[in-house]
Amino acid sequence: MTDYQRRLWTPGWSVDVSAIIGGLRQGRGDPTFRQDRDGTIWRGIRTPQGASTLALVRVPGSGIEATAWGPGAQWVLASVPSMLGSLDDVTGFVAHHRQVAEAARRFSGWRVPRTALVLEALIPSIIAQKVTGHEASGSYRTLIHRFGERAPGEGDGRGLWVAPSARGWALIPSWEWLRAGVDGARAAAVVRAAGVAGRVEQCVDLSIDRADRRLRAISGVGVWTAAEVRHSALGDPDAVSFGDYHVARDIGWALTGSEVDDDGLAELLEPYARHRYRVQGLLKLAGAGRPRRGPRMAVPTHMPHRFR
Repeated sequence: MTDYQRRLWTPGWSVDVSAIIGGLRQGRGDPTFRQDRDGTIWRGIRTPQGASTLALVRVPGSGIEATAWGPGAQWVLASVPSMLGSLDDVTGFVAHHRQVAEAARRFSGWRVPRTALVLEALIPSIIAQKVTGHEASGSYRTLIHRFGERAPGEGDGRGLWVAPSARGWALIPSWEWLRAGVDGARAAAVVRAAGVAGRVEQCVDLSIDRADRRLRAISGVGVWTAAEVRHSALGDPDAVSFGDYHVARDIGWALTGSEVDDDGLAELLEPYARHRYRVQGLLKLAGAGRPRRGPRMAVPTHMPHRFR
């Protein structure tokens, strides 16, 4: 399919497209993501209307030019402003730490995205439970190549892929999950989530609290997984990644010089109520955190584990 649609969006601030969209990338080898040397960002997206390829490029003095191909082109073009943070309300955000203030200045064009694609965020978050980022991205890449589809239009020529539909995820055989390095507990959680995809996608129309409860009602989806969905699909600037192996330690180190646990993180971020994920996102962009030395998180064997 070579037909495409295009729109020009002029935001009210200097948007840092790479920083915002880069946060949606599932590891360096994500088959649904590409970035050209000229800065053009490509995404393969499964929309409610079908597969789409999206290309985003900054037009000097004009804004962001978005081009889309495929059955989902119209939907994805309409979603571009919110995907790039147009709905993110920074009102009330005050930097109480020097490190946060510096990160906010450096990345003033970053906003919390809202893709409105809940399953797109939920499934890779389940796959990433209790494993290293490297292992999670490798598993996701394998599954996309095996069960996804080539992105339409220009995306195909660039080697871009689109994730499976909800039905496609639900029909992946158990042995294929194991071949991709995903244990039975996580695979089962993905299948359960895909089986209630309709209700899951309705989270975009719910309050954050109701959406969180609906997500966590899925067996295998806990606090951490729901937070990952809330801050990318639902644009929640307060959705801290509690339960993450690195986040509490890194933020504690960045702000106090000492590692903290989740309780310590909650206390540390209390002054940032309603903007706690914003702090997390800004510090991550700034590379703030503890030095990576000493023992690292072990790559687990594929045994059942408690979900998060």
